[in-house]
Amino acid sequence: MIDRQSFISANTGLVHACAHRFQSRGIDYDDLFQAGCIGLIKAADRFDESRGLQFSTYAVPVILGEIKRLFRENSTVKIARSLRELSLRARRESEAFSAREGRAPTVNELAGILQVEPEEAALALEAGMPALSLTSGEDEEESQTDVPTDAPEEAISERLALEQALKSLEEKDQQLIQSRYFGHKTQTETARQLGMTQVQVSRREKKILQFLRTALL
Repeated sequence: MIDRQSFISANTGLVHACAHRFQSRGIDYDDLFQAGCIGLIKAADRFDESRGLQFSTYAVPVILGEIKRLFRENSTVKIARSLRELSLRARRESEAFSAREGRAPTVNELAGILQVEPEEAALALEAGMPALSLTSGEDEEESQTDVPTDAPEEAISERLALEQALKSLEEKDQQLIQSRYFGHKTQTETARQLGMTQVQVSRREKKILQFLRTALL
């Protein structure tokens, strides 16, 4: 059987794959890699192969979590308090609108509700977008926006982390997310498909997304 140190060394490629997606964000790559290695060690020590998961599927979210913890602790990217408050208002109003209308509001509609200019509403929405999520609304104390990249290791990291989080959901919750975010159906259409009301779908969707954000972070 492969020993612990050799096993960890053999999987350092996962750390590089995760660390690369956070380059040029104000933290040295060596520090990102070191934080990722802490996650790799934790994952190696906690991994239970009897659960039927591949090690990479289990380890990637743990590695990403340690790297993102580094950003939080260093407060590298923060947004102004006024913008943060507007972002929180925008998220609440957007969720309320979706619950009433069965769809997300446009920027102009949201701007009217918030009584701000459309540009401010768009900025508030962007400020609430996480680096890795299905939808907007990351940590309320700080936020950052992903820099688009075509790096294959980023897609692999995101896919592995998301797949594991989705697999942990109950079957009906998986169907709800599949319908809304992969089938591009409205809440009303999803409600008919699952035998629920639109309000039930809206409330359940909100809880599922909050769970997924927590799992991915």
